[in-house]
Amino acid sequence: MSTETPPPANVPAEDRTVAILTYLTIIGFIIAIVIHSSKKTALGSFHLRQGLGLIVSGIALGVCGVVLMFIPILGWLAVLAAWILFFVMWLMGLIAAATGQQKPAPVLGAQYQKWFSGAFN
Repeated sequence: MSTETPPPANVPAEDRTVAILTYLTIIGFIIAIVIHSSKKTALGSFHLRQGLGLIVSGIALGVCGVVLMFIPILGWLAVLAAWILFFVMWLMGLIAAATGQQKPAPVLGAQYQKWFSGAFN
């Protein structure tokens, strides 16, 4: 039995635009915030929080990665594994946005919703 929620029947393209833009560079994230401010939607709010979490995680991963790169081989492998996980989280978020689903990113997605619950309402 699958625990995934089926995609919504009719999610307007305009709602998905904000969700998709969230994952397309920092400029796309800013544009998504501007569009969302004029027409707030649950889908847009959800993906903006996910996107904000990914941005914060990416910055933290970059800082930690610089430190870990000084550890030969083991540090490099840890950084590589972390960036692969980060890419998977980003890709799954983008796919969920494109299909109109409010599906959190793996590993930290649910935490992003809690941590940034007051943002983009």
